[in-house]
Amino acid sequence: MASRFLHRWRGVLLSLIGIVAIVWLAFTDQLGLYIHPRYFVFTVIMAVIAAVFVLLAFALPTQTGSGQHDHETPTRGAWLWVPANLVLLSLTAAGMLALPPTTLTTATVSQRDINGSATASSQDDAITLVGGDASSLTVKDWAGLLRQGADETSLAGKSPTLVGFVTPDPDDPTNVFYVARFIITCCAVDAQPVGVPVYLPDWQDQFAVDEWVNVTGTFVSNPSTESRQAIVLSPSTISSTDQPAQPYVY
Repeated sequence: MASRFLHRWRGVLLSLIGIVAIVWLAFTDQLGLYIHPRYFVFTVIMAVIAAVFVLLAFALPTQTGSGQHDHETPTRGAWLWVPANLVLLSLTAAGMLALPPTTLTTATVSQRDINGSATASSQDDAITLVGGDASSLTVKDWAGLLRQGADETSLAGKSPTLVGFVTPDPDDPTNVFYVARFIITCCAVDAQPVGVPVYLPDWQDQFAVDEWVNVTGTFVSNPSTESRQAIVLSPSTISSTDQPAQPYVY
């Protein structure tokens, strides 16, 4: 009986676990760790629709085939199949509901090209960079401007304050690290790392990889002879900070 029950309801129960996880993430403002905010409403609506179908599935009567009887003696394979599926359901529930969501880290950065897709948010950012108030620019904006060729002259007098996690410069990991964030355009699967290089010799003595920091500084020509970054941020103040509630940028 248990074997037939799990065989019929395993998919339904897995779907129910997924639905509950989505609603819980939305309710606790953590859905942004997985998808872009523009998809929040769509995702929750689809979860509600899926919940309706799950309830309909529970409402449907269970039909037993003509050759099946409740008093059949379970085989050895059936006895093994039941606990295996219970373990599957339990692990899925624990993974989606009990374990806290985590953000992407340097492990993902190392698999992707940092600043490979970095662009300034708009043409207005370039105008702001030249002579306006740059206090609203984010790590994404500064990384995009650097990638587009902003030099030390155009950056003179700018002193950004940036929040991001520490990830080493692959060319000079001893002296240069990035204040990095991930850009999400759809979901965490397509997240791309962006960052602003910071010159701080022996930074590992003060900060750990993936530690979140708050950095204020000015842009200078890179003193490092190994790093390929022409311009870096020379920090005037730098300190550890908590991971923000929304660690990604859009």
